Formats: sequence, structure tokens, C-alpha cells
Amino acid sequence: MEASPPAVEEHHRGPRVGLVYDERMCRHGTPDGESHPESQQRIKAIWQELESAGVTQRCSVFGAEEVDDKYVSAVHTRKHVDLIRNVSSKLFNSRRKRIAARFNSIYLNEGSSESAFLAAGGVLQLTEKVANGEINSGVAIVRPPGHHAEPDQAMGFCLFNNIAIAANFLLNDRTDLGINKILIVDWDVHHGNGTQKMFWNDPRVLFFSVHRFEFGGFYPAGDDGSHTMTGEGLGAGFNINIPWEHGLCGDADYLSAWDHILIPVAESYNPDIVLISGGFDAAIGDPLGGCCVTPRGYSIMTKKLMRFAQGKIMMALEGGYNLNSLSKSVLACVETLLGETSNLEKVDEQPFESTWRVICKVRRELSTFWPVLAAHLPEKLLVGKGKPHILEDASSGSDSDAEIKLINEGSGALSEGSGPSYGACLETITEDVTLPLSKLNIDKESETRAAHLNDSSRNEPTLLPDRIVSSSIMWRSHLSKVDIWYGTYGSNIWKPRFLCYIQGGQADGMQIPCSGSEDKTLPKDVLWKVVPHQLFFGRSHSKTWGKGGVAFLHPERNDATKTYMCMYRITLEQFNDVLCQENCLKEEMGFPLFDLSALDFVIQNKYIPLVAVKDGWYSNVVYLGNENGFPILTMTCMPKDIEQFKSGQLPLHPPSKDYWHTLSRGLMEGKQLSEEEAIDYLTNATLPIAE
Repeated sequence: MEASPPAVEEHHRGPRVGLVYDERMCRHGTPDGESHPESQQRIKAIWQELESAGVTQRCSVFGAEEVDDKYVSAVHTRKHVDLIRNVSSKLFNSRRKRIAARFNSIYLNEGSSESAFLAAGGVLQLTEKVANGEINSGVAIVRPPGHHAEPDQAMGFCLFNNIAIAANFLLNDRTDLGINKILIVDWDVHHGNGTQKMFWNDPRVLFFSVHRFEFGGFYPAGDDGSHTMTGEGLGAGFNINIPWEHGLCGDADYLSAWDHILIPVAESYNPDIVLISGGFDAAIGDPLGGCCVTPRGYSIMTKKLMRFAQGKIMMALEGGYNLNSLSKSVLACVETLLGETSNLEKVDEQPFESTWRVICKVRRELSTFWPVLAAHLPEKLLVGKGKPHILEDASSGSDSDAEIKLINEGSGALSEGSGPSYGACLETITEDVTLPLSKLNIDKESETRAAHLNDSSRNEPTLLPDRIVSSSIMWRSHLSKVDIWYGTYGSNIWKPRFLCYIQGGQADGMQIPCSGSEDKTLPKDVLWKVVPHQLFFGRSHSKTWGKGGVAFLHPERNDATKTYMCMYRITLEQFNDVLCQENCLKEEMGFPLFDLSALDFVIQNKYIPLVAVKDGWYSNVVYLGNENGFPILTMTCMPKDIEQFKSGQLPLHPPSKDYWHTLSRGLMEGKQLSEEEAIDYLTNATLPIAE
């Protein structure tokens, strides 16, 4: 028998904390009962955890009330509100699936309408109780979530934007409560695109979103989550995005963002209330998030926010799909609001190198709006703490591994003092969440990833982004002191063409100019070398040469083949600029694509895929030995691309006339081949790739 909405229970001593929970929201589900990450079990698991810990007896508990249409219409279009109001009726039975398919990662059933209005209503009513002083703080355990929902459409499991509806209600319908400035903190692992759009021009809302971004490749994808998206008009500077470059970010990374961006800005802003879009999919073990925040981390983040607005905090549930990790994290937050956790606000782990880079970029971007961010962080902080994490074996048996086992198996309580190892967190990496979230099956995806990561037969190295980037904002000066040989086998074997990458400009036959390197110093030396790798021509068009294929080097050694290579001795800084131009990156790099850690890695593993330019044609750096004590590096396609070239998924194509002429000119001026020999050599390279 389905439970009725719980009656209000009187709290005991301590801060007055309210909870909203209503099992009627469990009626929202997939139309045919298919499994889905955003299931009714999410809120049930949280409630069971709170009850088991005795927390519900120490809080004021409320059932949800459906929100009035007029409050929803204040942030959503009338058409969207009417659709969600009616979509669960019998009139929509035959077309409900088609309607859901029009949206990104949405499902609908007979219970969706009621659940959506209850979720928005529960968040609104609890927000009002916090604002008017009836309770000190509150947690709304609601579904469906809301922060992806945009003014005119549902998206990413979200039907209505619950937190935006509540914020708008306080600002425009309950002006008597004196709430003039609202801080919205969105710590869901996905960017709060819907909330951002709804308050883009409104200085009454300071929106702060910390999320996995991956240069626009992580859901919801695109540029909305970039650090450069700071608001417009009167709202300029009131939109703050902290875009993580990869997964695995944990307590230390999030708390660094709190300490060096959120807290100082919030102190300047001085909000009247704090609303938290409480997604817990950045938690350890989450199948969609791939990050490593612990319940203790969420507790500390909550504690740091309690110093604002006299502790008026309202948290609305957003994402979070590992039931054990989700429920324990919510419990930690509720206990913190009750004042029942320790005052310890530090963690032993260090932030990732990229965390400091992101923090510095955000501070620079927003410093004109928030002077408190204008000061440079001490170099010793950035370099001293920005050390690469050593990825431990997940089976090492450490205390932190045991903690993750507890989360995944649901047995016992989390250890207060331990934190996750980053090796264990490897099990939570998602390889690509740019697909619609509704397509993902939690159990299947988790098993697939675990099998992939544990497959010792894989030849291609798996490299986390932070093993290929530097923590120092002075990376150019550091890498300018390191020399390497850049081995070229395509048009760069003709020196005037290669110098375009160093000094800028364009050579004969090139259709567009190069930007050049920041350091325009000429190569210190030039040598020729023959390597046992196959040269071939692939793709059918390039911006530089027009119609025709361009040169690639098979990354695997084959003693039956040989390629002539012109090697230029340049600095590692210049090599980064060449990498950038070869992969058509337009912006000036705030970080290196290839640093000393990457150099060590590639020497040991022969090649390294560069995550930051994973879609570039030349994103694979290959190590070809050393010459006179300096490593030889070249760049080519990924090993997986070779199979696509062989199968025809990627075209093999002879070079254009201008490209061919440049190659033969380089070989002849380099005194490697005669004209006839160059023709034979290049003709052989147009043949199929050798097995």
C-alpha cells in the first residue's frame, strides 16, 4: 500500500530543519517500466537512510503540495506548463512517447504530471518556510529533478525547474519577506543550464555552478557551462561557472573552488538566502558523474555555506544515481544542517593540477566584477599543491578502497576520516556522456567501463587529462627550457612550410596562414632520419591544402616500411604551439597540451592520446627514440583511426597537387631523394595501409 504524505513532526533541540518527502512523486516513471537512472528508488533510498539514522524524528517533515500554475508560468512558457499539466491524461496515451522523444533525455508516463507539480510545489513551500523563519533550513527530497529544464522545454530528466520557480517566487511574489538577493549553488555534476538561462540578466540571483565540463563535451554539452559565460546586462558578473576539465574531481577540488571563488564572492554579495541545487552525481561511485566527492565533502560544502544569510539554506534534490552514495551524502548534509557534525573543514587530499588552472581562469574572468578575485593566488599554492595524482591500483586494499566498497555494497557506514583513492575512482569514469542520458543503463554501463578498465590486453594507454597538463600558470617559461626533436613526415619536411608554425604566415600552396608560435626562435638544429613506420594519405579535404588527403604516420612500427623524417630541434613550448595549430585549436592556450609528465609517460608507453585535442587529426604523440640525448616526438592519428582508414569509414585519398609538390620539394631540398625517387616514394604512400 502506498504511503500517504507524512504529517508534520515536531523537531527536537537544535536548528529547525525541514524535510519535504512525498511518495506520490514515485508515480513518475518510464512508460513501460524500463530501468532508468532517475527512478523512484532514489528518493525512497534517501528517506530510508534518514529514517534509519533517526534524522526524520529530529526534523519537521512535510508532504508536498502541488505548485500553482501561475508560479510555474513565471519562469516557463505557458505552452510548456500546459503540456506538462496535461501530458499524463488519457488523451495523451497514444502520443506520450512521441512527445517525450522530442526532448533531450526525457520520459513521461501517467504519473509524470502530478510528480512534476509536486516536486516544484515541495521546493517552493519549503523555500517559503525557510525565508519566513518558520524553519532555519530545509531539504526537499523531490523528483523529477529540475535544473536542466529550460523556459520552453524539458531536458535531462527535468520537467520543471524547481529551484528557479522557488527563487522567482521569493523575488516577485513574496516581496514582503525581504529576500532581495539569492545565491543559488548548483553542485550537480552536470551544468545547470536551465537555471542559468532563467536568471541570465538578473542581478538579484547570483548563480554558481560547479560541474564536469570537458571543454564542452560533457552533458549537456556546448558552451553554456564555460567559465566565460558570466551573464549579460544587469546580470553581468552574476553567473559563475566552474568547469572541470575531466572526471575524478573530489573533495579537495570542490573545496578549493569554495575557498578561492564561491566563499569570497558570496561574502561580497551577502545573500538573503542560499538555495542549493543538490545533485549528488559527483559523488563516489555515481555511474553518470565519474567524480569522487565523499559524504564528508558534501557536509563541509554545506557547512561553509551556513555562514551566509543567517544559515537560511534550502536544498532541492537534483541528480545522483548511486543509491548508497546518494543517500549517505544527503544524510551528511541534513546532519550538518542540524549541527550534528564536527567542525573539521579540511581534507588531506590535494586538488588536481587542472583544478588550479580552472580556478585561475575563473578568477581572471570575473575579477572585473568581483574585485576580491583580482588578487593572484600565490605561486607556491598553485605549484606546491598542484601535483599529479598517482593512480593507485583499485585492488590495493587501502582504507579508502574499503570506503568505496561500502558505498557500492551498501554495508555499514562511511568512515569519517578516510577519503577516496583516485585509483578506486577509476571504476566510476564515464567515457562519454554526451549521449542522451536516458539512453544510459546504469548497471550495463558500469560493468562495461569496469571491464574496459581492467582489460590488460588493451594496447592504447588510458591517460587522464591531468597527466598531460601542467599546474603552473607559468608553463611557457618552464617548457621553454626543454628541448626535443619534432619529427615531421608531411608538408613540414619542407622547412619554409614548417617555419610557418614557428614564425607565422603561409608558404607556397597553403590556402590559409598559420598563427605561429609565441616563441618565434628558429630551430636550433635540423636532421633527417628514416623510421620504420608507414606513411599514408588520409581524409579528403583540409583547410590548409584544400581537396585531397594529408599525411599520416602509422603509429605502430613495421620494419618492412620506411618513412623519411625531417627533425627540428625546438623547445617543448614550441612543440605545444605546433600541436595546437596542427589540431586547429583557435584560442591561445592557458595550459600546455603536452608537458613533462606527458613526456615521461610517452617515453615509457611509446605513444599518448591527448584528451584535450581528442577530436583533432593529430592528437596522438608518438615517441621514436632519441638523438644526441633529446627525445624524438612526432604526432599522428589515433590507433583506432587506422582501423577506420582500413575499413573505409575514413577515406584514404591522394594529396592535392600543391601538397604533393611541397612534399617532393622537401625531400629534394633536404637531399634525401631525387625527383624520380620522390615520385616513387609518394606514390607508394597512396597505396592501402599494410596489414
